Amino acid sequence: MEVVVGDGVGPTEPSDFGSSQKNFSYDEYYSEIRSRYLTGLQVMVQLQCQALVEKFNVSPVIIGLVGPLWLRFVASTRITADEWADQAVHDSEAHTQGEEEFNAVSTYGPEPVNIHGKRVVYVWYKSLRRTIPVSCSLAISFLACHVAREAITPSDMLNWTLEGKLPYFAAFVEIEKQIGSHSETCPIRVSRMFRPIKPISSQKLESMAADVAQKICLQLPPVNFYAIASRYFRQLSLPIGKFLPLACRICEWSTPPELYLSASDLRIPTRACVMSILIVTIRVLYGINGYGIWESSLSNPNCSSSRVKNEDTESLSHVNTNVDEDLSSTNFEPSDSKSDVPDSKLNVMELLHILEAKYSELDYMHEYSSDLLSYLQYCKDVVFSGLQSSNEGPEEKELLEEFWDFYQNNKAAETSDNQSTCSTSQCSDRDQDSARENRPSKECPKDKAIKQLKLDMEDNKFCYIPPRTKVKRKDYLHYARRREDVYIYAVHADYYILLRSCAKVAQVETRIMHIAVLTLERRLQWLEKRADSSLQMKLNLNDACGFCNNDSVQDTGDDPMDLSI
Repeated sequence: MEVVVGDGVGPTEPSDFGSSQKNFSYDEYYSEIRSRYLTGLQVMVQLQCQALVEKFNVSPVIIGLVGPLWLRFVASTRITADEWADQAVHDSEAHTQGEEEFNAVSTYGPEPVNIHGKRVVYVWYKSLRRTIPVSCSLAISFLACHVAREAITPSDMLNWTLEGKLPYFAAFVEIEKQIGSHSETCPIRVSRMFRPIKPISSQKLESMAADVAQKICLQLPPVNFYAIASRYFRQLSLPIGKFLPLACRICEWSTPPELYLSASDLRIPTRACVMSILIVTIRVLYGINGYGIWESSLSNPNCSSSRVKNEDTESLSHVNTNVDEDLSSTNFEPSDSKSDVPDSKLNVMELLHILEAKYSELDYMHEYSSDLLSYLQYCKDVVFSGLQSSNEGPEEKELLEEFWDFYQNNKAAETSDNQSTCSTSQCSDRDQDSARENRPSKECPKDKAIKQLKLDMEDNKFCYIPPRTKVKRKDYLHYARRREDVYIYAVHADYYILLRSCAKVAQVETRIMHIAVLTLERRLQWLEKRADSSLQMKLNLNDACGFCNNDSVQDTGDDPMDLSI
Protein backbone atom coordinates (compact mmCIF):
# COMPACT_ATOMS: atom_id res chain seq x y z
CA MET A 1 0.00 0.00 0.00
CA GLU A 2 1.44 3.29 -1.11
CA VAL A 3 1.40 6.22 1.24
CA VAL A 4 0.96 9.66 -0.32
CA VAL A 5 3.16 12.19 1.41
CA GLY A 6 2.36 15.91 0.96
CA ASP A 7 4.82 18.68 0.40
CA GLY A 8 3.98 20.30 3.71
CA VAL A 9 2.78 23.57 2.13
CA GLY A 10 -0.92 23.13 2.82
CA PRO A 11 -3.91 24.18 0.75
CA THR A 12 -3.18 26.66 -2.04
CA GLU A 13 -6.65 27.41 -3.45
CA PRO A 14 -9.80 28.79 -1.82
CA SER A 15 -11.69 25.65 -2.81
CA ASP A 16 -9.46 23.66 -0.49
CA PHE A 17 -10.74 25.52 2.57
CA GLY A 18 -13.86 24.55 4.49
CA SER A 19 -15.88 27.65 3.48
CA SER A 20 -15.64 28.18 -0.26
CA GLN A 21 -16.91 31.25 -2.11
CA LYS A 22 -20.07 30.73 -4.12
CA ASN A 23 -19.78 31.09 -7.87
CA PHE A 24 -22.48 33.19 -9.57
CA SER A 25 -23.42 33.09 -13.19
CA TYR A 26 -22.91 35.84 -15.76
CA ASP A 27 -26.65 36.60 -15.86
CA GLU A 28 -26.91 36.91 -12.10
CA TYR A 29 -24.21 39.58 -12.01
CA TYR A 30 -25.66 41.94 -14.59
CA SER A 31 -29.25 41.36 -13.47
CA GLU A 32 -28.41 42.30 -9.87
CA ILE A 33 -26.44 45.40 -10.87
CA ARG A 34 -29.15 46.63 -13.21
CA SER A 35 -31.91 45.93 -10.71
CA ARG A 36 -30.16 47.74 -7.85
CA TYR A 37 -29.33 50.77 -9.98
CA LEU A 38 -32.88 51.21 -11.31
CA THR A 39 -34.38 50.60 -7.88
CA GLY A 40 -32.07 53.17 -6.29
CA LEU A 41 -32.94 55.84 -8.86
CA GLN A 42 -36.63 55.09 -8.44
CA VAL A 43 -36.31 55.54 -4.67
CA MET A 44 -34.50 58.84 -5.25
CA VAL A 45 -37.30 60.10 -7.50
CA GLN A 46 -39.91 59.07 -4.93
CA LEU A 47 -38.03 60.87 -2.15
CA GLN A 48 -37.80 64.04 -4.24
CA CYS A 49 -41.51 64.07 -5.08
CA GLN A 50 -42.38 63.42 -1.45
CA ALA A 51 -40.20 66.36 -0.36
CA LEU A 52 -41.78 68.62 -3.00
CA VAL A 53 -45.26 67.84 -1.70
CA GLU A 54 -44.46 68.06 2.01
CA LYS A 55 -41.97 70.95 2.09
CA PHE A 56 -42.89 73.14 -0.88
CA ASN A 57 -46.68 72.68 -1.12
CA VAL A 58 -46.57 71.12 -4.57
CA SER A 59 -49.74 69.37 -5.67
CA PRO A 60 -49.86 65.65 -4.75
CA VAL A 61 -50.78 64.99 -8.39
CA ILE A 62 -47.08 64.64 -9.14
CA ILE A 63 -46.97 61.43 -7.08
CA GLY A 64 -49.27 59.79 -9.59
CA LEU A 65 -47.58 61.35 -12.61
CA VAL A 66 -43.99 60.46 -11.82
CA GLY A 67 -44.53 56.68 -11.94
CA PRO A 68 -45.63 56.44 -15.60
CA LEU A 69 -43.00 59.02 -16.60
CA TRP A 70 -40.23 57.02 -14.97
CA LEU A 71 -41.31 53.65 -16.37
CA ARG A 72 -41.75 54.98 -19.90
CA PHE A 73 -38.33 56.62 -19.78
CA VAL A 74 -36.65 53.42 -18.57
CA ALA A 75 -38.35 51.50 -21.36
CA SER A 76 -37.16 54.03 -23.95
CA THR A 77 -33.50 53.51 -22.94
CA ARG A 78 -33.75 49.72 -23.66
CA ILE A 79 -31.40 48.83 -20.80
CA THR A 80 -33.88 46.17 -19.72
CA ALA A 81 -33.41 44.30 -23.01
CA ASP A 82 -31.65 40.93 -23.02
CA GLU A 83 -28.83 42.08 -25.27
CA TRP A 84 -27.93 45.14 -23.17
CA ALA A 85 -25.26 43.38 -21.05
CA ASP A 86 -23.47 41.80 -24.01
CA GLN A 87 -23.56 45.06 -25.96
CA ALA A 88 -22.02 46.98 -23.04
CA VAL A 89 -19.18 44.45 -22.76
CA HIS A 90 -18.63 44.53 -26.52
CA ASP A 91 -18.42 48.33 -26.51
CA SER A 92 -15.87 48.26 -23.69
CA GLU A 93 -13.72 45.82 -25.64
CA ALA A 94 -14.01 47.64 -28.95
CA HIS A 95 -12.84 51.09 -27.80
CA THR A 96 -9.20 49.87 -27.88
CA GLN A 97 -9.23 48.40 -31.36
CA GLY A 98 -5.84 48.01 -33.01
CA GLU A 99 -4.12 46.73 -29.89
CA GLU A 100 -3.01 43.12 -29.58
CA GLU A 101 -5.64 41.03 -27.86
CA PHE A 102 -4.66 38.84 -24.97
CA ASN A 103 -6.30 36.54 -22.49
CA ALA A 104 -6.20 38.24 -19.12
CA VAL A 105 -6.00 36.19 -15.98
CA SER A 106 -8.78 37.08 -13.56
CA THR A 107 -7.49 38.56 -10.30
CA TYR A 108 -10.97 39.36 -8.96
CA GLY A 109 -12.05 35.87 -8.00
CA PRO A 110 -15.13 34.58 -9.78
CA GLU A 111 -16.13 38.01 -11.17
CA PRO A 112 -16.25 38.11 -14.99
CA VAL A 113 -13.79 40.33 -16.86
CA ASN A 114 -13.51 41.41 -20.47
CA ILE A 115 -10.62 40.59 -22.81
CA HIS A 116 -8.64 43.57 -21.47
CA GLY A 117 -8.87 42.41 -17.87
CA LYS A 118 -11.41 45.02 -16.78
CA ARG A 119 -14.11 44.05 -14.33
CA VAL A 120 -17.36 43.68 -16.20
CA VAL A 121 -19.22 44.75 -13.07
CA TYR A 122 -17.86 48.29 -13.48
CA VAL A 123 -18.41 48.16 -17.23
CA TRP A 124 -22.10 47.58 -16.66
CA TYR A 125 -22.26 50.22 -13.95
CA LYS A 126 -20.66 52.86 -16.19
CA SER A 127 -23.03 51.94 -19.00
CA LEU A 128 -26.01 52.39 -16.67
CA ARG A 129 -24.78 55.70 -15.35
CA ARG A 130 -24.04 56.95 -18.87
CA THR A 131 -27.49 55.96 -20.12
CA ILE A 132 -29.45 57.15 -17.07
CA PRO A 133 -27.30 59.54 -15.00
CA VAL A 134 -28.22 60.30 -11.43
CA SER A 135 -29.26 63.81 -12.47
CA CYS A 136 -32.12 62.25 -14.45
CA SER A 137 -33.94 61.88 -11.14
CA LEU A 138 -34.18 65.68 -10.91
CA ALA A 139 -35.28 65.89 -14.54
CA ILE A 140 -38.08 63.36 -13.94
CA SER A 141 -39.23 65.21 -10.81
CA PHE A 142 -39.17 68.57 -12.59
CA LEU A 143 -41.01 67.10 -15.57
CA ALA A 144 -43.76 65.83 -13.26
CA CYS A 145 -44.09 69.34 -11.77
CA HIS A 146 -44.23 70.83 -15.27
CA VAL A 147 -46.96 68.46 -16.41
CA ALA A 148 -48.91 69.22 -13.21
CA ARG A 149 -48.72 72.96 -14.11
CA GLU A 150 -46.78 73.92 -11.00
CA ALA A 151 -44.94 77.23 -10.71
CA ILE A 152 -41.60 75.47 -10.16
CA THR A 153 -38.55 76.60 -12.14
CA PRO A 154 -35.29 74.71 -12.69
CA SER A 155 -33.46 77.29 -10.57
CA ASP A 156 -35.75 76.43 -7.66
CA MET A 157 -34.90 72.74 -7.96
CA LEU A 158 -31.20 73.54 -8.08
CA ASN A 159 -31.30 75.80 -5.01
CA TRP A 160 -33.24 73.22 -3.01
CA THR A 161 -30.79 70.48 -3.87
CA LEU A 162 -27.81 72.65 -2.88
CA GLU A 163 -29.45 73.43 0.45
CA GLY A 164 -30.23 69.77 1.08
CA LYS A 165 -33.99 70.33 1.22
CA LEU A 166 -34.52 68.19 -1.88
CA PRO A 167 -32.94 64.70 -1.61
CA TYR A 168 -30.14 64.52 -4.14
CA PHE A 169 -26.60 64.72 -2.73
CA ALA A 170 -27.45 62.81 0.45
CA ALA A 171 -30.21 60.62 -0.98
CA PHE A 172 -27.92 57.58 -1.01
CA VAL A 173 -28.25 57.34 2.78
CA GLU A 174 -31.96 56.59 2.53
CA ILE A 175 -31.40 54.35 -0.49
CA GLU A 176 -28.89 52.31 1.50
CA LYS A 177 -31.48 51.79 4.23
CA GLN A 178 -33.92 50.32 1.70
CA ILE A 179 -31.75 48.18 -0.58
CA GLY A 180 -28.59 47.69 1.51
CA SER A 181 -25.04 48.84 1.03
CA HIS A 182 -24.01 46.16 -1.51
CA SER A 183 -24.58 42.51 -2.35
CA GLU A 184 -22.45 39.54 -3.39
CA THR A 185 -23.25 39.99 -7.06
CA CYS A 186 -23.06 43.80 -6.88
CA PRO A 187 -19.92 44.76 -4.94
CA ILE A 188 -20.31 48.46 -5.80
CA ARG A 189 -21.46 50.41 -2.77
CA VAL A 190 -24.57 52.57 -2.82
CA SER A 191 -22.56 55.65 -1.82
CA ARG A 192 -20.60 55.35 -5.04
CA MET A 193 -23.53 54.50 -7.27
CA PHE A 194 -25.93 57.26 -6.19
CA ARG A 195 -23.78 60.10 -4.87
CA PRO A 196 -23.54 62.93 -7.46
CA ILE A 197 -20.11 64.35 -8.11
CA LYS A 198 -21.22 67.91 -8.84
CA PRO A 199 -24.51 69.80 -9.31
CA ILE A 200 -25.98 70.44 -12.72
CA SER A 201 -26.95 73.85 -14.04
CA SER A 202 -30.55 75.00 -14.24
CA GLN A 203 -30.31 75.21 -18.03
CA LYS A 204 -29.06 71.62 -18.21
CA LEU A 205 -31.91 70.46 -15.96
CA GLU A 206 -34.47 72.11 -18.22
CA SER A 207 -32.98 70.60 -21.37
CA MET A 208 -32.78 67.16 -19.74
CA ALA A 209 -36.48 67.31 -18.84
CA ALA A 210 -37.34 68.23 -22.42
CA ASP A 211 -35.11 65.41 -23.72
CA VAL A 212 -36.89 62.90 -21.48
CA ALA A 213 -40.24 64.11 -22.82
CA GLN A 214 -39.02 63.66 -26.40
CA LYS A 215 -37.81 60.13 -25.74
CA ILE A 216 -41.16 59.05 -24.32
CA CYS A 217 -43.07 60.96 -27.06
CA LEU A 218 -44.82 63.25 -24.58
CA GLN A 219 -46.37 66.47 -25.90
CA LEU A 220 -45.61 69.11 -23.28
CA PRO A 221 -47.71 72.20 -22.57
CA PRO A 222 -46.06 75.60 -22.08
CA VAL A 223 -45.07 76.72 -18.63
CA ASN A 224 -47.79 78.03 -16.33
CA PHE A 225 -47.36 81.68 -17.24
CA TYR A 226 -50.07 82.97 -14.92
CA ALA A 227 -48.65 81.30 -11.81
CA ILE A 228 -45.00 82.16 -12.51
CA ALA A 229 -45.81 85.76 -13.48
CA SER A 230 -47.86 86.25 -10.31
CA ARG A 231 -44.99 84.92 -8.26
CA TYR A 232 -42.48 87.27 -9.95
CA PHE A 233 -44.70 90.32 -9.40
CA ARG A 234 -44.97 89.45 -5.70
CA GLN A 235 -41.20 89.18 -5.44
CA LEU A 236 -40.86 92.60 -7.09
CA SER A 237 -43.50 94.07 -4.71
CA LEU A 238 -45.60 95.26 -7.64
CA PRO A 239 -49.43 95.18 -7.73
CA ILE A 240 -50.55 92.06 -9.56
CA GLY A 241 -53.96 93.41 -10.55
CA LYS A 242 -52.41 96.29 -12.48
CA PHE A 243 -49.82 94.40 -14.51
CA LEU A 244 -50.97 90.80 -14.85
CA PRO A 245 -54.01 91.32 -17.18
CA LEU A 246 -51.93 93.07 -19.83
CA ALA A 247 -49.08 90.57 -19.41
CA CYS A 248 -51.49 87.67 -20.00
CA ARG A 249 -52.87 89.47 -23.04
CA ILE A 250 -49.39 89.89 -24.53
CA CYS A 251 -48.60 86.24 -23.80
CA GLU A 252 -51.79 84.97 -25.46
CA TRP A 253 -51.30 87.18 -28.48
CA SER A 254 -47.63 86.46 -29.08
CA THR A 255 -47.45 82.81 -27.82
CA PRO A 256 -43.62 82.78 -27.88
CA PRO A 257 -42.08 79.34 -28.48
CA GLU A 258 -39.59 79.99 -25.66
CA LEU A 259 -42.40 79.20 -23.19
CA TYR A 260 -42.01 75.52 -24.13
CA LEU A 261 -39.24 73.32 -22.78
CA SER A 262 -36.42 72.72 -25.25
CA ALA A 263 -33.78 69.99 -25.36
CA SER A 264 -31.18 72.54 -26.53
CA ASP A 265 -28.77 73.91 -23.94
CA LEU A 266 -28.43 77.13 -25.98
CA ARG A 267 -32.12 78.02 -25.82
CA ILE A 268 -33.37 80.97 -23.78
CA PRO A 269 -34.66 79.65 -20.45
CA THR A 270 -38.43 79.56 -20.03
CA ARG A 271 -38.30 81.68 -16.88
CA ALA A 272 -36.41 84.38 -18.84
CA CYS A 273 -39.14 84.35 -21.47
CA VAL A 274 -41.81 84.80 -18.79
CA MET A 275 -39.89 87.69 -17.25
CA SER A 276 -39.36 89.31 -20.67
CA ILE A 277 -43.13 89.56 -21.08
CA LEU A 278 -43.36 91.23 -17.69
CA ILE A 279 -40.62 93.71 -18.62
CA VAL A 280 -42.41 94.66 -21.83
CA THR A 281 -45.65 95.05 -19.87
CA ILE A 282 -44.03 97.38 -17.33
CA ARG A 283 -42.41 99.40 -20.11
CA VAL A 284 -45.72 99.81 -21.92
CA LEU A 285 -47.68 100.83 -18.83
CA TYR A 286 -45.04 103.22 -17.45
CA GLY A 287 -43.47 104.47 -20.66
CA ILE A 288 -39.89 103.54 -19.78
CA ASN A 289 -38.40 104.65 -23.10
CA GLY A 290 -35.24 106.55 -22.20
CA TYR A 291 -36.75 109.85 -21.03
CA GLY A 292 -34.25 110.20 -18.16
CA ILE A 293 -36.68 109.72 -15.29
CA TRP A 294 -34.05 108.12 -13.07
CA GLU A 295 -31.49 110.85 -13.74
CA SER A 296 -34.05 113.57 -12.96
CA SER A 297 -35.02 111.80 -9.72
CA LEU A 298 -31.44 112.13 -8.47
CA SER A 299 -31.82 115.90 -8.32
CA ASN A 300 -35.44 115.85 -7.10
CA PRO A 301 -35.55 116.16 -3.28
CA ASN A 302 -39.28 115.38 -3.18
CA CYS A 303 -38.75 111.85 -4.49
CA SER A 304 -35.88 110.33 -2.59
CA SER A 305 -35.22 106.64 -2.44
CA SER A 306 -35.49 106.56 1.37
CA ARG A 307 -39.01 107.97 1.23
CA VAL A 308 -40.12 105.49 -1.40
CA LYS A 309 -38.64 102.51 0.47
CA ASN A 310 -40.74 103.28 3.56
CA GLU A 311 -43.95 103.70 1.62
CA ASP A 312 -46.20 100.77 0.90
CA THR A 313 -46.01 99.42 -2.59
CA GLU A 314 -49.72 100.01 -3.02
CA SER A 315 -48.88 103.64 -3.71
CA LEU A 316 -48.37 102.56 -7.29
CA SER A 317 -52.10 102.02 -7.65
CA HIS A 318 -52.81 105.70 -8.39
CA VAL A 319 -51.19 105.55 -11.81
CA ASN A 320 -53.56 106.98 -14.39
CA THR A 321 -52.85 104.25 -16.90
CA ASN A 322 -55.60 101.66 -17.41
CA VAL A 323 -54.72 98.22 -18.72
CA ASP A 324 -57.80 98.24 -20.92
CA GLU A 325 -56.55 101.26 -22.88
CA ASP A 326 -54.92 100.87 -26.23
CA LEU A 327 -51.16 100.27 -26.22
CA SER A 328 -50.53 103.43 -28.17
CA SER A 329 -52.19 105.59 -25.50
CA THR A 330 -49.98 104.38 -22.67
CA ASN A 331 -46.88 106.31 -23.73
CA PHE A 332 -45.72 109.05 -21.38
CA GLU A 333 -44.39 112.45 -22.25
CA PRO A 334 -40.63 113.05 -22.28
CA SER A 335 -38.96 114.57 -19.25
CA ASP A 336 -38.72 118.07 -20.75
CA SER A 337 -42.39 118.25 -21.64
CA LYS A 338 -44.73 120.49 -19.61
CA SER A 339 -48.13 118.89 -20.05
CA ASP A 340 -49.23 116.17 -17.67
CA VAL A 341 -45.64 115.10 -17.02
CA PRO A 342 -45.18 115.64 -13.26
CA ASP A 343 -47.79 113.09 -12.17
CA SER A 344 -46.74 110.37 -14.58
CA LYS A 345 -43.05 111.07 -14.03
CA LEU A 346 -43.50 110.81 -10.27
CA ASN A 347 -45.10 107.40 -10.67
CA VAL A 348 -42.22 106.17 -12.79
CA MET A 349 -39.79 107.55 -10.19
CA GLU A 350 -41.50 105.52 -7.47
CA LEU A 351 -41.38 102.41 -9.64
CA LEU A 352 -37.68 102.83 -10.40
CA HIS A 353 -36.79 103.46 -6.77
CA ILE A 354 -38.73 100.37 -5.68
CA LEU A 355 -36.91 98.28 -8.28
CA GLU A 356 -33.58 99.77 -7.26
CA ALA A 357 -34.26 98.93 -3.61
CA LYS A 358 -35.37 95.42 -4.52
CA TYR A 359 -32.17 94.84 -6.46
CA SER A 360 -30.11 95.16 -3.29
CA GLU A 361 -32.60 93.12 -1.24
CA LEU A 362 -32.91 90.20 -3.64
CA ASP A 363 -29.43 88.77 -3.10
CA TYR A 364 -30.17 85.07 -2.71
CA MET A 365 -28.32 83.48 0.17
CA HIS A 366 -28.56 79.85 1.19
CA GLU A 367 -29.91 79.20 4.64
CA TYR A 368 -26.82 77.30 5.71
CA SER A 369 -24.70 80.45 5.27
CA SER A 370 -26.62 82.38 7.94
CA ASP A 371 -24.50 81.25 10.91
CA LEU A 372 -21.85 78.73 11.85
CA LEU A 373 -24.23 76.31 13.53
CA SER A 374 -26.40 76.05 10.41
CA TYR A 375 -23.33 75.54 8.25
CA LEU A 376 -21.98 72.77 10.49
CA GLN A 377 -25.35 71.04 10.44
CA TYR A 378 -25.44 71.37 6.63
CA CYS A 379 -21.99 69.81 6.34
CA LYS A 380 -23.05 66.95 8.58
CA ASP A 381 -26.32 66.23 6.73
CA VAL A 382 -25.30 66.94 3.12
CA VAL A 383 -21.58 67.41 2.52
CA PHE A 384 -20.29 64.59 4.75
CA SER A 385 -23.45 62.53 4.88
CA GLY A 386 -22.90 58.82 5.46
CA LEU A 387 -19.54 59.30 7.19
CA GLN A 388 -19.18 58.16 10.76
CA SER A 389 -17.56 60.57 13.18
CA SER A 390 -14.55 59.43 15.14
CA ASN A 391 -15.68 60.95 18.46
CA GLU A 392 -17.01 57.73 19.88
CA GLY A 393 -15.32 58.18 23.25
CA PRO A 394 -16.79 60.34 26.02
CA GLU A 395 -13.56 62.31 26.33
CA GLU A 396 -13.74 63.54 22.73
CA LYS A 397 -17.39 64.50 23.15
CA GLU A 398 -16.59 66.53 26.24
CA LEU A 399 -13.71 68.21 24.43
CA LEU A 400 -15.97 69.18 21.54
CA GLU A 401 -18.55 70.60 23.93
CA GLU A 402 -15.88 72.67 25.66
CA PHE A 403 -14.68 74.06 22.33
CA TRP A 404 -18.24 74.91 21.32
CA ASP A 405 -18.95 76.71 24.62
CA PHE A 406 -15.69 78.61 24.21
CA TYR A 407 -16.77 79.70 20.71
CA GLN A 408 -20.20 80.83 21.90
CA ASN A 409 -18.75 82.87 24.78
CA ASN A 410 -16.19 84.58 22.54
CA LYS A 411 -18.87 85.25 19.94
CA ALA A 412 -21.06 87.03 22.53
CA ALA A 413 -18.07 89.07 23.70
CA GLU A 414 -17.18 90.02 20.12
CA THR A 415 -20.77 91.11 19.49
CA SER A 416 -20.74 93.48 22.48
CA ASP A 417 -17.34 94.84 21.47
CA ASN A 418 -18.50 95.38 17.90
CA GLN A 419 -21.56 97.28 19.10
CA SER A 420 -19.45 99.61 21.25
CA THR A 421 -16.99 100.01 18.39
CA CYS A 422 -19.80 100.75 15.99
CA SER A 423 -21.24 103.39 18.32
CA THR A 424 -17.89 105.16 18.55
CA SER A 425 -17.27 104.77 14.84
CA GLN A 426 -20.72 106.19 14.08
CA CYS A 427 -19.88 109.28 16.06
CA SER A 428 -16.62 109.67 14.21
CA ASP A 429 -18.37 109.06 10.92
CA ARG A 430 -20.87 111.77 11.71
CA ASP A 431 -18.06 114.17 12.43
CA GLN A 432 -16.36 113.22 9.20
CA ASP A 433 -19.61 113.61 7.28
CA SER A 434 -20.20 117.04 8.71
CA ALA A 435 -16.65 118.01 7.80
CA ARG A 436 -17.17 116.75 4.29
CA GLU A 437 -20.37 118.73 3.96
CA ASN A 438 -18.57 121.88 4.96
CA ARG A 439 -15.88 121.26 2.38
CA PRO A 440 -16.73 121.93 -1.26
CA SER A 441 -17.28 118.61 -3.02
CA LYS A 442 -15.80 118.09 -6.43
CA GLU A 443 -18.47 115.57 -7.47
CA CYS A 444 -22.19 115.99 -6.86
CA PRO A 445 -24.31 113.01 -5.72
CA LYS A 446 -26.04 112.81 -9.08
CA ASP A 447 -22.79 112.43 -11.00
CA LYS A 448 -21.55 109.90 -8.45
CA ALA A 449 -24.69 107.78 -8.80
CA ILE A 450 -24.50 107.88 -12.59
CA LYS A 451 -20.83 106.92 -12.44
CA GLN A 452 -21.60 103.92 -10.23
CA LEU A 453 -24.36 102.85 -12.60
CA LYS A 454 -22.00 103.10 -15.57
CA LEU A 455 -19.48 100.87 -13.81
CA ASP A 456 -22.17 98.31 -13.09
CA MET A 457 -23.30 98.42 -16.72
CA GLU A 458 -19.74 97.93 -17.96
CA ASP A 459 -19.35 94.85 -15.78
CA ASN A 460 -22.36 93.30 -17.52
CA LYS A 461 -21.22 94.40 -21.03
CA PHE A 462 -23.74 97.24 -21.26
CA CYS A 463 -23.19 100.79 -22.45
CA TYR A 464 -24.83 103.86 -20.93
CA ILE A 465 -26.95 106.10 -23.16
CA PRO A 466 -27.76 109.65 -22.01
CA PRO A 467 -31.47 110.55 -21.71
CA ARG A 468 -33.38 111.51 -24.81
CA THR A 469 -33.83 115.25 -25.24
CA LYS A 470 -35.40 115.96 -28.62
CA VAL A 471 -38.09 113.29 -28.87
CA LYS A 472 -39.86 113.18 -32.21
CA ARG A 473 -41.87 110.01 -31.63
CA LYS A 474 -43.16 108.89 -28.26
CA ASP A 475 -43.82 105.28 -29.16
CA TYR A 476 -42.09 102.16 -27.84
CA LEU A 477 -38.30 102.35 -28.03
CA HIS A 478 -36.44 99.33 -29.42
CA TYR A 479 -32.82 98.80 -28.40
CA ALA A 480 -30.09 97.20 -30.53
CA ARG A 481 -26.62 95.80 -29.98
CA ARG A 482 -23.30 96.41 -31.67
CA ARG A 483 -20.22 94.24 -32.05
CA GLU A 484 -16.84 95.31 -30.65
CA ASP A 485 -14.78 92.22 -29.85
CA VAL A 486 -17.87 91.23 -27.85
CA TYR A 487 -21.47 92.33 -28.12
CA ILE A 488 -22.13 95.69 -26.43
CA TYR A 489 -25.69 96.48 -25.41
CA ALA A 490 -26.45 100.22 -25.36
CA VAL A 491 -29.44 101.06 -23.13
CA HIS A 492 -30.79 103.90 -21.00
CA ALA A 493 -30.55 103.96 -17.23
CA ASP A 494 -34.32 103.60 -16.67
CA TYR A 495 -34.48 100.41 -18.69
CA TYR A 496 -31.29 98.99 -17.15
CA ILE A 497 -32.61 99.41 -13.59
CA LEU A 498 -35.76 97.55 -14.57
CA LEU A 499 -33.78 94.90 -16.44
CA ARG A 500 -31.26 94.01 -13.74
CA SER A 501 -33.90 93.76 -10.99
CA CYS A 502 -36.05 91.45 -13.09
CA ALA A 503 -32.99 89.39 -14.04
CA LYS A 504 -32.12 88.87 -10.39
CA VAL A 505 -35.67 87.71 -9.61
CA ALA A 506 -35.58 85.24 -12.51
CA GLN A 507 -32.04 84.19 -11.50
CA VAL A 508 -30.53 84.67 -14.94
CA GLU A 509 -27.72 86.89 -16.20
CA THR A 510 -28.60 90.43 -17.15
CA ARG A 511 -27.42 89.93 -20.73
CA ILE A 512 -29.51 86.76 -21.11
CA MET A 513 -32.49 88.68 -19.80
CA HIS A 514 -31.90 91.48 -22.31
CA ILE A 515 -31.58 88.98 -25.18
CA ALA A 516 -34.91 87.47 -24.15
CA VAL A 517 -36.52 90.92 -24.21
CA LEU A 518 -35.07 91.67 -27.65
CA THR A 519 -36.36 88.34 -28.96
CA LEU A 520 -39.86 89.02 -27.67
CA GLU A 521 -39.86 92.56 -29.06
CA ARG A 522 -38.84 91.31 -32.50
CA ARG A 523 -41.66 88.78 -32.42
CA LEU A 524 -44.21 91.40 -31.37
CA GLN A 525 -42.97 93.76 -34.07
CA TRP A 526 -43.26 91.00 -36.66
CA LEU A 527 -46.81 90.21 -35.56
CA GLU A 528 -47.78 93.87 -35.79
CA LYS A 529 -46.43 94.10 -39.32
CA ARG A 530 -48.27 90.96 -40.34
CA ALA A 531 -51.49 92.29 -38.86
CA ASP A 532 -51.07 95.63 -40.65
CA SER A 533 -50.32 93.94 -43.97
CA SER A 534 -53.34 91.69 -43.59
CA LEU A 535 -55.61 94.64 -42.89
CA GLN A 536 -54.12 96.58 -45.77
CA MET A 537 -54.65 93.64 -48.11
CA LYS A 538 -58.27 93.39 -47.01
CA LEU A 539 -58.80 97.09 -47.70
CA ASN A 540 -57.24 96.78 -51.15
CA LEU A 541 -59.51 93.86 -52.00
CA ASN A 542 -62.57 95.86 -50.97
CA ASP A 543 -61.45 98.79 -53.11
CA ALA A 544 -60.99 96.54 -56.15
CA CYS A 545 -64.45 95.04 -55.81
CA GLY A 546 -66.75 96.29 -58.58
CA PHE A 547 -69.86 96.02 -56.47
CA CYS A 548 -68.36 98.24 -53.77
CA ASN A 549 -67.05 100.80 -56.29
CA ASN A 550 -68.62 104.22 -55.83
CA ASP A 551 -69.07 104.68 -59.57
CA SER A 552 -71.20 101.55 -59.89
CA VAL A 553 -73.38 102.36 -56.91
CA GLN A 554 -76.36 104.51 -57.94
CA ASP A 555 -78.53 106.52 -55.61
CA THR A 556 -81.93 104.93 -55.83
CA GLY A 557 -83.50 107.15 -53.22
CA ASP A 558 -85.86 105.80 -50.59
CA ASP A 559 -86.94 102.25 -50.53
CA PRO A 560 -90.18 102.08 -52.55
CA MET A 561 -91.41 99.04 -50.65
CA ASP A 562 -94.64 99.73 -48.83
CA LEU A 563 -94.20 98.68 -45.21
CA SER A 564 -97.72 99.58 -44.17
CA ILE A 565 -100.15 96.85 -43.31
